[in-house]
Amino acid sequence: MSSISAVAGYLKEHAPELAIQITEEIIRKLEMDIPASDIARAKQVYAEFLGFLGESLMGNGKQDPEGLVEWSRANGEREAARGGRISDVITRYPATRLVFVDKISEVWKLHDLTADDMLWLNKRLNYMLDLSVNETIFAFERQTEKTIKRTQQEVMELSAPVVPIQDGLAVLPLVGSIDYDRASLILEKAVPKVAQLKTECLIIDFSGIITIDETVAKHIFDIHNVLRLLGINSIATGLRAEVAQTAVQQGIDFSSIKTFATVRQAIESLNLNVNQ
Repeated sequence: MSSISAVAGYLKEHAPELAIQITEEIIRKLEMDIPASDIARAKQVYAEFLGFLGESLMGNGKQDPEGLVEWSRANGEREAARGGRISDVITRYPATRLVFVDKISEVWKLHDLTADDMLWLNKRLNYMLDLSVNETIFAFERQTEKTIKRTQQEVMELSAPVVPIQDGLAVLPLVGSIDYDRASLILEKAVPKVAQLKTECLIIDFSGIITIDETVAKHIFDIHNVLRLLGINSIATGLRAEVAQTAVQQGIDFSSIKTFATVRQAIESLNLNVNQ
């Protein structure tokens, strides 16, 4: 068995105990309070990495160990899913690299390695550390972006509720800033909900709108046209001057839409008409 193969076998056989030593040394270098669960996880992760390193050395480094990239991505996704921070990975990496190099160098010295062998092995170690941390960070970012998008979607869905007030009457309160995505969501989610509730009249309240651009203004008022096709009347309330001005500049015709200053005024007007 060659010296490099002997080192590879040693790493695979002693990975758990080496991982414990590496973890304890990293903790000493970082001088940080690290939760016990994180320490246990680090020992497992480092043991698995040492196994990949041993596998790579057995193959003379001609190809990356099977599963290393997937393993690294899984670590990044798991860290993101548990609410971790990418800065935690970055902060610990320099100390982790130094400890790994020192500990693996001790292993090299236990075997009859030439200077060229040691140089090659250290280069291979550093390459695998870089490959692993890069894939971990990329996966962390992808998972975080998915979580952010999912959260934004949930928030947008909750930010455009159709609120029943009385038989045949509901309110769609619009709050905050309206962008194109949220405007599309309102059209997609709110209109079917209005039909489901058997609403005869929908009050679209704009009093909570902060900003609205020209394209979105037209998109929002398209709700009125869709509702009209469904035989549902719509009333606009709380239109701020700047919002109304933007709509007018876009050529949106308010003449077919009843408008009131407040939701209360709209309800009182509707009830008055019913009672007459």
